[in-house]
Amino acid sequence: MSRSLKKGPYVEESLLRKVEKMQASGKKQPIKTWSRRSMVLPEFVGLTFAIHNGRQHMPVFITENMVGHRLGEFAPTRTFKSHGNSAAKAEAK
Repeated sequence: MSRSLKKGPYVEESLLRKVEKMQASGKKQPIKTWSRRSMVLPEFVGLTFAIHNGRQHMPVFITENMVGHRLGEFAPTRTFKSHGNSAAKAEAK
């Protein structure tokens, strides 16, 4: 279920302060955050966020297509290990 429109998007206040400070200074350093639940706002476009995936911070450059999504959607928490390929099975035989 999506969030009610009357409530507006959720963004952690500390994250908003970091974004405002970064835009005022004009620096292009990644903004480190643990807030995967915060929504991407139009003010974030062009900034780089270092989003925590449970183990490390993954750098993510925000584009216009990402607006309205959550930050956590762009930093996967699980690594996919393939189920084996035919070359590995052929070598084992």
